[in-house]
Amino acid sequence: MEHSNRKTELATFAGGCFWCMVRPFDELPGILSLVSGYTGGHTDNPTYEEVGTETTGHAEAVQITFEPEVFPYERLLEIYWQLIDPTDKDGQFMDRGASYRTAIFVHNEQQREQAEASKRALQASGRFKGKIVTEIMSAGKFYPAEAVHQNYYKTHRFHYNLYQEGSGRTSFAERYWNTKQDKQTLQKRLTRLQFEVTQNGVDEPAFDNEYWNNTREGIYVDRVNSDPLFCSRDQFDAGTGLPAFTKPIHEGLISKRADLSNGKIRTALRGRLSGSYLGHVFHNGPQPGDLHYQVNSAALRFITKEELEQEGYGKYVTLFDEG
Repeated sequence: MEHSNRKTELATFAGGCFWCMVRPFDELPGILSLVSGYTGGHTDNPTYEEVGTETTGHAEAVQITFEPEVFPYERLLEIYWQLIDPTDKDGQFMDRGASYRTAIFVHNEQQREQAEASKRALQASGRFKGKIVTEIMSAGKFYPAEAVHQNYYKTHRFHYNLYQEGSGRTSFAERYWNTKQDKQTLQKRLTRLQFEVTQNGVDEPAFDNEYWNNTREGIYVDRVNSDPLFCSRDQFDAGTGLPAFTKPIHEGLISKRADLSNGKIRTALRGRLSGSYLGHVFHNGPQPGDLHYQVNSAALRFITKEELEQEGYGKYVTLFDEG
């Protein structure tokens, strides 16, 4: 299908309560829309109340319109597996019944192959002791849910936060996706400084780090998961001895959190999908935006403009055609 002359696809995932299946995908680069709804059943135009009776065969699900060239389907699958308990066939967390089952509804053969491969890889990883029971099936008719259920995490923030925590979903994800073994694997891949910065929130010395005075053209990617974060075109000398940028490449790949450490009130930066500590953002940058993203070199890996194509970041070459 086409959307504004860009190649787009649909991805449909059931993962328990659909309130909790929107936020993790929302505002990521290449995600054009997310709709909560019902699919996989045998009735037409089901309502929330009807699906809840467990008589329609439908599951609560989220349908995503995305640009695969910007955010590949494989990455959607990576996020999906981290949202669910794939060993539970009778529901998800506090929500029980078939309407809360997990399932991947594929829209073409390539999606099926990628979904099957990712399921096999998850089973083989040993991350879960039980059998991965999440079904993979052909997508059928998808029925959008009522308006009140769309973007619930934005429109009912307080209730959503209570539900997300109370359901056990958050604690489950932290237990299975931030394990001691994960940390050990990362320690082997990173230098000691890179690990201390990205995982323990340590800031590196000013004027004694790799990129504070870099003048080459290229992009900076997340040291842990290689997400594209900053462009050298947006780098400036803030006089701090640390890399400084006026903006990220994709705002959706950066998360901002309150930081009250050391008696200061600041906004910390983290890679949204990697969770890695990056640095801080301040309002003392150049005009017109006045933003100053102060980032640790150890949290980044630099790819020169000439290396973008061979490293798989060819689409970012156009960043250097502007201006």
